[in-house]
Amino acid sequence: MENIHSFTPQPTGDGSFTFFSEEFGEYFHSTQGAKTEALLKFVEPCHLKQKAQQQVVRLLDVCYGLGYNTAAALETIWTINPRCRVELVALELDPTVPRSAIAHDFLQDWNQPIPELLERLVIKSEVKTDQLQAQLYLGDGRKSIQQLRQSNFPADAIFLDPFSPRRCPQLWTVEFLQQLAECCAKTGRLATYSCAAAVRGGLITAGFKIGATPPVGGRQPGTVASFDASTLPPLSERSRQHLQTRAAIPYRDPQLADQAAIILQRRQIEQQASTLEPSSHWQKRWSAKEGL
Repeated sequence: MENIHSFTPQPTGDGSFTFFSEEFGEYFHSTQGAKTEALLKFVEPCHLKQKAQQQVVRLLDVCYGLGYNTAAALETIWTINPRCRVELVALELDPTVPRSAIAHDFLQDWNQPIPELLERLVIKSEVKTDQLQAQLYLGDGRKSIQQLRQSNFPADAIFLDPFSPRRCPQLWTVEFLQQLAECCAKTGRLATYSCAAAVRGGLITAGFKIGATPPVGGRQPGTVASFDASTLPPLSERSRQHLQTRAAIPYRDPQLADQAAIILQRRQIEQQASTLEPSSHWQKRWSAKEGL
């Protein structure tokens, strides 16, 4: 866990701010534009403008962090339909992260009552108003998601925003993604910034169909998943072939309890034993095609 005072605001390309995690060695949001990322990688792929026409929209925010993805979702929904009732479940490992974001006024750029409501959520771990019913689960997301699954929470939108798979494989495993699939409504969508073949392979193994989302700034495209392939933007041929290589072998955590090093080692052993094409061969083939 990191101390609330250890976080220093870092400006991003669209004027919003993010933090750098010394523990994971990564920024919490894209330095190209943290607020823009929340909209383009999470809110828009989940079709929240369309879903805002519903009486109730249910959101599951995995790795709540600074609160940007949730704030962007609430603003999008209530701008279109102020009467829409939002039911939110947010998972977060480290409570000092959202508290630091509140302390630095990161959410003040969003319309009221969003900053006020999310500050209450961070302080009290729950909010109950006519507009918003929200709960913040603190601790290991693998345990929290099992509690949520047992409550039969059907999410219309799932934001999957952990640190990268190599830094935090615990929340990218087939078993964790299967838990998310069971918490996803039949017409729901899951969005993540990651386009890693292992993540996409894991989503497919968990029962999702997948598509690509646009890149933010100079970064890679993201991924959107649902149970209906016909509604998804298609993957490129290059990406489809990537899913036929060893890179697409997913992370596994059978008991949803292993440490990161064990999960990484388990995948490495499975890759070494695999008869699939090495990803290096795929990379060379496509580099030649594209004249790189």
